[in-house]
Amino acid sequence: MRTRLLPLLIILMAGVLLALGFPLAASLAASEQQRVVVDRLDDAARFAALAQFVSESSPGTDERRTTLNGELASYHDVYGIRAGIFFRDNRSMAAAPEDWIVPDEGEGRRAFREALLGRRSHDPPQVWPWQAHARLTIASPVVRDGDVVAVVVTDSPTGQLRSRILRGWLLIFAGEAAAMLVAVGAAFRLTGWVLRPVRILDSVTHDIATGRMNSRVAATGGPPELRRLALSFNEMADNVEDALEQQRAFVADASHQLRNPLAALLLRIELLALELPEGNEEIASVRTEGKRLAQVLDDLLDLALAEHVAAELRLTDVGSLAAERVASWRPVADDKGVLLTGECGAVTGWADPVALSSALDAVIDNALKFTPPGEEVTVTVSVPPGGASVAVVVADQGPGLTEDELVRVGDRFWRSGRHQNINGSGLGLSITRVLLTAGGGGLAFAPNEPHGLRVTVTVPRHAPAERDGQVFSERWGRG
Repeated sequence: MRTRLLPLLIILMAGVLLALGFPLAASLAASEQQRVVVDRLDDAARFAALAQFVSESSPGTDERRTTLNGELASYHDVYGIRAGIFFRDNRSMAAAPEDWIVPDEGEGRRAFREALLGRRSHDPPQVWPWQAHARLTIASPVVRDGDVVAVVVTDSPTGQLRSRILRGWLLIFAGEAAAMLVAVGAAFRLTGWVLRPVRILDSVTHDIATGRMNSRVAATGGPPELRRLALSFNEMADNVEDALEQQRAFVADASHQLRNPLAALLLRIELLALELPEGNEEIASVRTEGKRLAQVLDDLLDLALAEHVAAELRLTDVGSLAAERVASWRPVADDKGVLLTGECGAVTGWADPVALSSALDAVIDNALKFTPPGEEVTVTVSVPPGGASVAVVVADQGPGLTEDELVRVGDRFWRSGRHQNINGSGLGLSITRVLLTAGGGGLAFAPNEPHGLRVTVTVPRHAPAERDGQVFSERWGRG
């Protein structure tokens, strides 16, 4: 979500900055040019005042004309601006340089014609920094006795003007860039503030999904909608936890209450068997089903206890524990004619030793059940790439499972239709998964080539975060 929200905010803020920056840049350019235009108009007005007293009839002896020529020459030498005063018929009264004449076309001619009408020329077109050859032409009328007798024309280079505009634009660009950096930082903070509650909700949801039912979200900050969502989420989690607790209590109570009547029933079956002929098939079948029912009740009680009791994690030598369980199960394997081997190096991990022992017992027992005589079951302890966990792999050479069966293996009461004749309640692997999940571990199933099943038991390599029973108290108002 952040990858979609952040670019949207950045584009929006960039659009706002550009919408402010372009008019500001244009206004700066217009202001700089207007300052130059006003300055040139003042100069033209001064030359026009001098030209009012220049006589057109005696161009060679008029002292005022000589003075005017000197003023224009000095002006041109100092500022590099061409300036001239021209009569209505385009003849030059005075000019610097001397050979400069009124342009026949373009902006200079337009300004000259406007000045002949008795008003100063309109503002010239805007000059931009990239117009290297642009010039500013200003014209002002010379009025004598109410009539326009001549026109003052100035033609200015724009290098300094374009440099000032460019410097101003660079400052604007620097300001826009700094504002954009601040805006991007603000966007990161804003998206972090908005999405932080969502991330916390996602994390708590994952905790609840993996069995940490007492995880909650502290709705102490953030947008009001998300605070209400947090309260609703906590109410839902409370209801789910209550329902699961009632379910566990029911299963545990029912299993416990049924054991005594079942034990009495089995005892009566044994007494009844004494009255019947030896080897009676019916009584043997009833005895077998009774024992199977007792096993199911025991497994249900173990499952309820496993879901209710928190794991007591400690640093455990997983290799030594696995080797111990292999040694304990080797007599069973030898009795069945299965070779049970172990490669259990010294590897430590964080686990509940009792829960891990029970899990390994269930997995090894399951492997020995389905492995025919003469085949092999191997138990290997290793650290997968990444080093975040310790893996105990139990691989058998039994019939294995199909892809559809691999999806369902570990479900409660599920057993493959091809293995219904083998003793079991279908709860052993479910109990194993619950025990491992409570400690941050896991259980995975995969085919074992060329045939058989690979069961991987994983536990954390490093100390997991103390999150069981923890209420997430991060304040949503902090980004």
